[in-house]
Order: sequence, then structure tokens, then C-alpha cells
Amino acid sequence: MAKGAIIMMLTVLLATRCGGPPTPSPPTQAAAPTATPTPTPTSGCQAAEPLRPGSHTLTHGGQQRRFLLSVPDGHGPHPLLLDLHGLGSSARQQSTYSRLAAEGSLRGYIVATPQAAEGRMGWTLPHTGGPDDTGYMTALLDRLEQRLCVDARREFAAGMSYGAGMAAGLVCALNGRLTGIAAVAGINIVPPCAQPRPTTILAFHGTADRIVPYRGGHPFRDATGNLRSLAQLVVLAPVEQAMDGWANAQGCTGRTTSGLSEQVRLRGWKSCPGGATLRLYTIDGGGHTWPGPIEVPRLGATARDLDATALILDTFDRTPSR
Repeated sequence: MAKGAIIMMLTVLLATRCGGPPTPSPPTQAAAPTATPTPTPTSGCQAAEPLRPGSHTLTHGGQQRRFLLSVPDGHGPHPLLLDLHGLGSSARQQSTYSRLAAEGSLRGYIVATPQAAEGRMGWTLPHTGGPDDTGYMTALLDRLEQRLCVDARREFAAGMSYGAGMAAGLVCALNGRLTGIAAVAGINIVPPCAQPRPTTILAFHGTADRIVPYRGGHPFRDATGNLRSLAQLVVLAPVEQAMDGWANAQGCTGRTTSGLSEQVRLRGWKSCPGGATLRLYTIDGGGHTWPGPIEVPRLGATARDLDATALILDTFDRTPSR
């Protein structure tokens, strides 16, 4: 990972941590839905010229922003999924690595994979300085609703590393618009927000992650020199503590832990308001990687027997509509 990217991430993390995370308080308990709500079609279901799959641009904040688009067969309305790349990566790399565009479209999802602003190696997290990426995500969702047949009650986000932190930050930054998020190797980058709407949260994290440490503390464990000094100023929460914080904020109860294999441990909660699901998949010895068939040896070990992509889509499929 480039030194400039590391410096940017550390600078933003320092800004995010200023003053400490808000103290979450459990929201009012909401009754679980008794029936599957009827989809809410958007105006794009009658669009004269729907967006086609491929590369697109969207002007926001005076900048031309890019995103890749995958569209399923059928008229819809379709659930919508944003797939957010990590620091120093790109929309195209993320689409290949996560496989959400290919697998999601087969499941009936519209998948948009946005690119960070020109000249930037990562996202501007909510409430930090830089291009307004929260506004960009809002504008992107709006554009897709206007030009495609979207189910407005089933909009999701997933991300890798810094993209995972951005997805978590959007839970409250988008005022509860997202039905669920998935965070791979980055759920502890952004602290839980106070009183979120019931939101499904799925997280995957390796215990041997050297970039975003599972047990918290200073990121970029292998950095040296000035970068090491800067990393020493940032303290991330342990991953399990971050998930417990999200559970407390949402009012989830009945925490359970089970072993799925010798390498994978699952932490979940039996009951969450609104039928939301909270799950943390811990990969013993796993690196800063996306569990599944694609390995990136320089980032550590990959859990080949755990398919994060399939689990994310399975969970989103079962998540109740807004």
C-alpha cells in the first residue's frame, strides 16, 4: 500500500477519533415484522431509457465521479447494493475481488461499484474533511432509483477495508436509508453511531490482520519511520468490541458464539429490533483479505473455505425490507 495512502488513512482516522465515539444507547424496541412488506418500486421502473450495465459518470460537488454498474435480468423492482473499494484500490479491482457484481446480479441485485474522487485513494468518511462522499453516495442512490427499477426498501452497502469503514459510517450518515451493510476487514474503523435504525450488519475479520488489527490498537503494524510514528497516534477499537457496540446501539440481545470450523468462529445475536441480523465471522490466522477463492498473499492468509460473497448475499436476501 502506498505511503501516501497510509498517511491519508491515518489522518482521517485521527479526525474521526477526535472526541471519541458517541455513547450508543439502545433505541426503542420495534416489533419484528410479521409479514414480508410489499416492495416499493421507484420512478425508475417507468424510465424511458434505463441505465445499462457498464461504466458511468455522475457529477457531484463540481466533480465528475465514476461508478461501475451491473444490472440483473427481469423488470424488478430489484434490491440495490453499493460495493465500496479499499484504500489505494479501485472500483474495477473491488468488483473483481468481491465478486458482488457478478454474483449479485445473478441473485437479482443491481450492484453499483463507485470510485473514490479523482486524485484520492480512498473515501471521505462521514463528518471528516474532503470530497463529500456521503453526498455522493446519496446522489448515486438517487440516480439509480430514477433510472432503474429499484426496491427502495432494500438498499445495501458492502466494502473492503476502508470501504468497510465507509459502509459502517453510512448506517447513520444516510439517516437509516440502508437496510443492511457488510464490512470485510474494517468494521472497527468507524465507531458505532448512537441510535441507528435497525440495520443488518455482517462483518468478517482475520485475527492476523496487520493493517486493521483484530484486537485493536495501532493500525499498519508493519509501517516504519514517520509512518510508524503517525500510526502510533491512532487507536482502533477491538473488532469484537466494535460489534458489541453496534449490538448495544441497536438493542440486540442474546449474544451467542459458535465454531463453524477449526478456523472460523461466529458471534451473533438471537434478537434484534426490526428483524435485523448482526454477525461477526472471525477467521483465526486470517489476514487483511476477503474470504473466498481469491488470494492476495502480501495481505496475509485467505479463508478459502468461507465464501464471504455468498454469505453477504444470503444474509441480505433474508433481511426484512424497511
